[in-house]
Amino acid sequence: MVERVVLALNAVNEAHNGSAFETGEREELCDYIDQSLTEHGVDVVALTARHGLGRYQLTGKWRKW
Repeated sequence: MVERVVLALNAVNEAHNGSAFETGEREELCDYIDQSLTEHGVDVVALTARHGLGRYQLTGKWRKW
């Protein structure tokens, strides 16, 4: 699910020549994804740890914005 959301946001960003999101907005998007997962019972810390990532690296594999 995270991959699909990030790829969709990549498409929005590409449609705006790589400038769809300001730095603060990027951080807010990542926080929103984290909060949404947490609200739906996903242990984000455990999930990222299983993949050898820090908590805030969850979107990094796919993110281009």
